[in-house]
Amino acid sequence: MRLKELREKKGVSQLKLAMDLNMNQNSVSRYETGARQADYETLIAFADYFNVSVDYLLERTENPKINK
Repeated sequence: MRLKELREKKGVSQLKLAMDLNMNQNSVSRYETGARQADYETLIAFADYFNVSVDYLLERTENPKINK
């Protein structure tokens, strides 16, 4: 998952991201390292936060744009 890359590119700390999405920093860390897999709602929340598609977040495409 591109979570860490997107977070760092936006200049947001794990703690800030966690607070913005109403989760704890430990969860964000585990998502970034792959120790924990995000459920659908969490994936959508991350994608919406960074304004990218879920497919981009999950490295299924190189195109970050949301296709509507």
